[in-house]
Parts: sequence; structure tokens; C-alpha cells
Amino acid sequence: MTVKEIMTTLAAKGSESIKKILLKHGVKEPFFGVKVEELKKIQKVVKKDYQLAKDLYATGNADAMYLAGLIADDAKMTKKDLNDWVKNACSNNIGEYTVPWVAAEGNHGYAIALEWIDSKEPNIAATGWNTLSNVMSLKPDADLNIEQIKKLMARVEKEIHTAPDRVRYCMNGFVVAAGSYISSLTDQAIATAKKIGTVTVDKNGTACKVPFAADYIQKVIDRGNIGKKKKTVKC
Repeated sequence: MTVKEIMTTLAAKGSESIKKILLKHGVKEPFFGVKVEELKKIQKVVKKDYQLAKDLYATGNADAMYLAGLIADDAKMTKKDLNDWVKNACSNNIGEYTVPWVAAEGNHGYAIALEWIDSKEPNIAATGWNTLSNVMSLKPDADLNIEQIKKLMARVEKEIHTAPDRVRYCMNGFVVAAGSYISSLTDQAIATAKKIGTVTVDKNGTACKVPFAADYIQKVIDRGNIGKKKKTVKC
């Protein structure tokens, strides 16, 4: 499929009611309001395509950008590609899901995430924290820098309540991920979460809530899933 064919398909599948919902959740124009299930139908046809993914992302259309993340050939994505993507990720769903997915499943996820979390741009810092969370959910513990992750948790404890809204939300998710996917850090993550306490984020009138990290990790413990890694973070 070509970019033109895909954009025509996306336009036909768009929904005003879906658009209204997504606008409340931080998705920004232009976009058609296409359900993810429809994007996945295109993904099944295309599978992986490095250049097509980059071309779709370059349209600036949030539906096309989300689809780009689904079909990206992550292993071929360069640091320049990833930095271009994060700089142009205007919508929350792209910056906090699409870009972290592609970065984490590629070759530069952990290293580039450490650069992003130091950015003065809140959207880029948020992407960095979510990328780290995704890396922890995918990589074997032996491939992770556990001592550095411990230090990052201490940093979250110190900075979370003064961080911008979206960074605060993603920092909270980082603590959840550390405690859920790295069994040796579960106790520390729960202790950190309790010290942090309740995390408040402006959710723009939506019903979404920020989970209390300690309770969330406890649910993972109760399900017997601590340390269970994912095969993919894309959904």
C-alpha cells in the first residue's frame, strides 16, 4: 500500500465521535478519528515497512502516525529517526505510546530514553520515561542496568511532585514498571510508591485516573505475574 492509499482509507474510516473522545485525551489535529482495530487491519496487510512508516509519520496526521508505529521496522530505526519522531510527536498517544514502543523494540531504546528524560521539553521527557518502562517490560533483567534503574527510582521520588503533568504521569508508570517487571526491584518500587503517595494529574475532564503505584504492583503480585516480560509492547 502507498501513503496515498492508506490516507484515503483512514479518511473513510474516520469517526467524529471517536475524534471527540481522542481530543479529550490529548490527541491533536489533524486526524480522522480512526479506531485502533481499523489501523491493525492495515497493519496485517503491510506488516513491517521502514520507509512507509517514516512517510506516514511525516504526514503529521495522528492516525497515520499511530499506524506508522505499528508497522515500523524497529531494528532499522536510527537515533536520528527516533529523535525526529519524538520532536514531532504533538499528541499524547504518539509521544507516550507510539514513539516509546518503537524506541524500546529497536536498538537504541534505553540509551536514547536516558537522553530524553533530561529534556526541558515535557513531552520529550515523558516519552523518555515511558520508553524506559517499555524497555523494562521487554528486556531480560540480565540485559538491564539494575543499579541505574534504582537510581532513577530515587530520582522519581525526589522530582515527581514538581514535574509537569505528563512527565509526572509517566514517572509514576516507571515506578509501576520497575516493580512489575524486575522482581529484584519490587520491594523498592513499592516502598518508593508509598513515599511518593498520591500522584495527581490534570486529565482534562476524562474518567482516567492515575493509579497508586503500590496498589497496582500488588495486583501484579496477586496475579503471580511479577517479572513476567512482554513479547511486544505495541497494541
